[in-house]
Amino acid sequence: MLPYVSNQRLRLSPSRVSEFENCPQLYKYRVIDQLPQPPSLDAERGTLVHTILHDLFENPAAQRTPQSAIDLLPSRWRAQMQAKPELIEMVTNEKEWLDRASSLLQTYFTLEDPTAFEPTHREIHLENDLSPEIYLHGYVDRLDVAPTGEVRIVDYKTGKAPKPGWEEKALFQLRVYALLYLKTHAVVPRLLQLIYLGDAKTVKSTPTVSDLESTEKTLRRIAKDIEESVEKDYWPPKPSRLCDWCYFKSICPAHNS
Repeated sequence: MLPYVSNQRLRLSPSRVSEFENCPQLYKYRVIDQLPQPPSLDAERGTLVHTILHDLFENPAAQRTPQSAIDLLPSRWRAQMQAKPELIEMVTNEKEWLDRASSLLQTYFTLEDPTAFEPTHREIHLENDLSPEIYLHGYVDRLDVAPTGEVRIVDYKTGKAPKPGWEEKALFQLRVYALLYLKTHAVVPRLLQLIYLGDAKTVKSTPTVSDLESTEKTLRRIAKDIEESVEKDYWPPKPSRLCDWCYFKSICPAHNS
């Protein structure tokens, strides 16, 4: 999807912002050039687990058990393969694939008790025009509103929690969601929570108005940087350890000089 909603409005999301910050060249390949790339197995496993955690809450509270989540695996996996037939050949050991997904789902139940609350929203789309030039949006895994009005924003991650010192970068995504919620509902979320199923850890934060104002300033700065890159057609690569997992490494100027 091109970066503009129209000729004037830049389209931003937490994932696109992080992509540009990590490597403008990768942003160009994916967003500007829209180069195709095969599915990532890690990302597809994440999609499968997210789908099941979403659908789990369709059950009455008492039936939200580890077994009921695992029972959803076969049908949700079949639907995913039907949507992306290339996964059939990519997943060479289906039992191992499903066992890993099952393990991640069981880990979820050690971190949260889904029988103890009712989620208000799942996969909710938040959007707002930060300015006439900037359209900001994002999809929240889960948003809970307590009877007393407090708001909790929750995001599931199938990887491992960030190392000490890197939590702030991980929380940026949820602060963007919190900013969007503040803009549209005039309420500052009480809690931001990242649930890491890869190592059974959580990262939590209580945002302030100051935090969200700082997040907005960061978004505006990045939007300006993207606009300048578009105008100058200047997309400098940022070599890092992430390059080893980048599908476009073989054509990247940073690795082909």
